[in-house]
Amino acid sequence: MAQSVVDTDVVVVGAGPTGLMLAGELRLGGARVIVIDKLAEPSGQSRGLGFTARAMEVFDQRGLLPAFGQGETLATSPMGHFGGVQFDYTALPGAHFGARGIPQNETEAVLEAWARALGADIRRGWEVTGLADGFLDGDTVEALVSTPQGAGRLRASYLVGCDGGQSRVRKAAGFDFPGLPATRAMYLADVVGCGLRPRFLGERLPHGMVMAAPLKEGVDRIIVCPHGTPARERADDVTFAEVAAAWQRITGEDISGGSAEWVSSFSDASRLAGQYRRGRVLLAGDAAHVHLPAGGQGLSTGVQDAANLGWKLAATVRGTAPAGLLDSYHAERHAVGERLMMNTHAQGVVFLGGEQSDSLRALFTELLAHEAVRQHLAGIVSHLDIRYDLGDAPDDPGGPGGIAADGTGKAHPPHPLLGRRLPKRPLSGAGGESDTFRPLRPGRGVLFDLADSAVLRAAAAAWSDRVDVVTAAAKPVEGTADPLAGLAAVLVRPDGHVAWTGEGAPDGLAAALGRWFGAGRAA
Repeated sequence: MAQSVVDTDVVVVGAGPTGLMLAGELRLGGARVIVIDKLAEPSGQSRGLGFTARAMEVFDQRGLLPAFGQGETLATSPMGHFGGVQFDYTALPGAHFGARGIPQNETEAVLEAWARALGADIRRGWEVTGLADGFLDGDTVEALVSTPQGAGRLRASYLVGCDGGQSRVRKAAGFDFPGLPATRAMYLADVVGCGLRPRFLGERLPHGMVMAAPLKEGVDRIIVCPHGTPARERADDVTFAEVAAAWQRITGEDISGGSAEWVSSFSDASRLAGQYRRGRVLLAGDAAHVHLPAGGQGLSTGVQDAANLGWKLAATVRGTAPAGLLDSYHAERHAVGERLMMNTHAQGVVFLGGEQSDSLRALFTELLAHEAVRQHLAGIVSHLDIRYDLGDAPDDPGGPGGIAADGTGKAHPPHPLLGRRLPKRPLSGAGGESDTFRPLRPGRGVLFDLADSAVLRAAAAAWSDRVDVVTAAAKPVEGTADPLAGLAAVLVRPDGHVAWTGEGAPDGLAAALGRWFGAGRAA
């Protein structure tokens, strides 16, 4: 068969939400990207039905929310659950249970249109069959591929596996994937003509747990979690007859007279890649972490993986990245993955443990009477509590995390925003009304000059090719605390996380700019 070698900056394997988000981020950062997917056409399956509050913010930062057809304010639910124990997520300011009712195929369509418009090359019917040696210590990575035209090769500076829980890239590159094996099989389906009673937060019964929610006229999404059903090797060999039988055993209701648009199975396996990078191969999304789909966190975590990795990898291939920038992807996102494993496994024990979990459910119900507990759990599942460790220890005055030193040389404690996502807040400036998300749409760093300081703007001038300066005043929002109160400036990375804060003088700003965006241009 003919061999085809195509050179590009990055090959992304997998055209699901993670891979498509990463493709768009790479293009915003100026990197050439080819996305390949083994499916000849998108699956069209709804699967995930929305995304978390933080993933919603990530889409908003890129101006994508209107593309979902519901304007900039998507339908969200203040009520959610942790392991089936219901509570109000608005206990945490700005939190909710995420955007609801958006099928995964619609999310993929929005992201694919965005990535293509930015110039991403998306090739369907292309499948990775292996990796050539040399990706650990060479200056390129070469993927062996099967295409509609025959066998071929793709050579790139980097390759990212976004190809799901059974990732061929992860296996071919030899990534460790430790964790807890699957102990049970569960089913997911969109059923037609069954007329089911809604069970939005799930119903626990002696033989298992079921969930049901209407998708459209005559179609219901169901999740069926029978007790005592062993895990299965393949997710796509389940039949509607099996799903209907499990539903009847748990609920006593016969749905065998209906049909299914599609069916699949999943498990309670919980695994996290030991590292997110091996040489010139990286992992993102389900390729890096598989878990019980509690709270719909999988798609959202993958989208955030892509937002974190995209600008760093683009800067690396452009040659502007400072030392260690690409390694910070693993350092930051692996820690998020660990908390994802923890919270989804805990939810599974509480929700699916049968009578043995009753005491845990009772304990969680008691704990959720406390405001601090509700805020903590809301932060975990909404992903609004993520804080990256920027090396901002108080004994590191003037360090790259942005801690300033006063005239006595004593270090100020880090600002609460440092390492966290910058919330959406209205701004008012010479250019009119705006907010803290709109300047992030180009995928560049942003220095928010909140005090109209010529000194701050001058300090950032050497990075103007990578960092935009926005001079505007923060406007208060009635009934909410102002996270920008007392700040003269905030440096925000392209992924929306705060890299530096200043109360006046630009102490530490140059160090933070250099740490995240490389050396400034010579005057």
